[in-house]
Amino acid sequence: MSGAKVSAFDSEILRSAFHSAIKEENIPESRWLEYAAQLIRDFTGTETVDSDLLDWIVRK
Repeated sequence: MSGAKVSAFDSEILRSAFHSAIKEENIPESRWLEYAAQLIRDFTGTETVDSDLLDWIVRK
């Protein structure tokens, strides 16, 4: 994984937070990748986002 390491536990939390946010904030699917990437950046404090983690988080 490039950049900061994200544990499996933290990954689950990020995914749960993402899915809650898209429902609560009514975020359109066209913005999911952008939103999830920013969530990861905010959590890790780095600009690098692991594409596998990103894909897993936005998966339905």
